[in-house]
Amino acid sequence: MSGKHNTRTVLALVVLVAAMSGLTAASVPLYKVFCRATGFGGTTQTAESAPGAVSSKWVWVRFNADVAPGLPWDFEPEQHEVRVHPGEQTLVAFRATNHADHAITGNAVYNVTPDAAGLYFDKIQCFCFSSQTLQPGETAELPVTFFVDPAMMADRNARDIPAITLSYTFFEAKAPRPAEARVGQLPNAKNPTEKESSR
Repeated sequence: MSGKHNTRTVLALVVLVAAMSGLTAASVPLYKVFCRATGFGGTTQTAESAPGAVSSKWVWVRFNADVAPGLPWDFEPEQHEVRVHPGEQTLVAFRATNHADHAITGNAVYNVTPDAAGLYFDKIQCFCFSSQTLQPGETAELPVTFFVDPAMMADRNARDIPAITLSYTFFEAKAPRPAEARVGQLPNAKNPTEKESSR
């Protein structure tokens, strides 16, 4: 009996460990889905297009740019704030310069404050959607297209927010992605120095 009992105990422990491992693996993507759905922690949204200015109210959008310690880049917004109507599509740009003597790939993390605005801040295009590689001494313009969702005006917890701050921090990517495009290079674009394979 003791042998059967030990076997059952071991099997139960194996199942428990497997279940815990599965929950751990799923927790990060589930947390990201939750943040995108609720705007939790200032997580922004994504959209295909803006509805057009549908509110006469103005909202200030301010920009903040940082780099992680050890990343030899300058990174700053080209303008520090803009005033927008909710629903209005707006294009702004940041500028990054690599001061290292070698190419560096960076990833930008972002959020907005106050947190309640995260659910209503929609990005259409953003440099933060993919890694960015800068060559030694290269300076690149990094655009962001966004709008503030007019639905914010109907949310009593967010409608009186006078200003939203969009913040980015660049971190060095540990391993560049194989299919990664350089800044300003279209995906799948051929390198002009590459020779076509012989037929």
